[in-house]
Amino acid sequence: MPRLALVGNLSRDVVDGGPPRIGGGAFYAARAWRALGTHATIYTRCGPDERAPYSRRLIAVGLPVVMLPGTATTAFSFYYVDSVRVMTVEHTGDAWTPADARRVTPGAWVHVAPLLRSEFPAETLAALARGRRLSFDGQGLVRVAELGPLRLDADFDRAVLEHVQILKLAEEEAEVIGAVDKLGVPEVLVTYGPKGSRVYYKGRSEPVGAWPVAADPTGSGDAFSAAYLTGRSRGLSPASAARRATALVGAMLARRVS
Repeated sequence: MPRLALVGNLSRDVVDGGPPRIGGGAFYAARAWRALGTHATIYTRCGPDERAPYSRRLIAVGLPVVMLPGTATTAFSFYYVDSVRVMTVEHTGDAWTPADARRVTPGAWVHVAPLLRSEFPAETLAALARGRRLSFDGQGLVRVAELGPLRLDADFDRAVLEHVQILKLAEEEAEVIGAVDKLGVPEVLVTYGPKGSRVYYKGRSEPVGAWPVAADPTGSGDAFSAAYLTGRSRGLSPASAARRATALVGAMLARRVS
């Protein structure tokens, strides 16, 4: 089976006015891979103030971690209204460079987990794509890297998508972009939370079942992407991999609800 890896920043999250906590795709995808018993390597970074505690939290998950130096931690505050996230950008983090990309495992299936559009420019994705297969979170297309209420727009560099084989979009991201089946990406996944998801592949689309409602579904999209990449790397069809990913997310959220 191909090796798996994730590349992306950690974040400092404040949810519903609570204490700051670790966040970002690196953390939630690692937990999903651990739950599946999947071996994967996490390449991540954050600012110096969070480096020691966040490293401990991430290493405790049980997967190999490569913590790159960082100058700042991406930070968000948010709350949920009927499972809809209302989000504010409190701080922006570091962008990844082609030199960073060359540190990632050769030949791996890589999930790229940006938190904001500024983190993975096209030249970095081009370096990551050399000898690797890329999955990409659509947050890195539509989330504007500016402080204040999170703003989404479709003014992204189309060259980014030239290097992506699998694109995962949340419902609001897909609405901003529009015509997601015309982006030129071989596989596109659109998640609708408790309303399920849809897979676009080879000119066809197929709906997939939903996961349960949770008061705090933070990280469910990252877990879905990690589990989906595991399934695809093991030879599952896109729809089968999406169903497997949905089952994992459902199990994880059910534990939060119970």
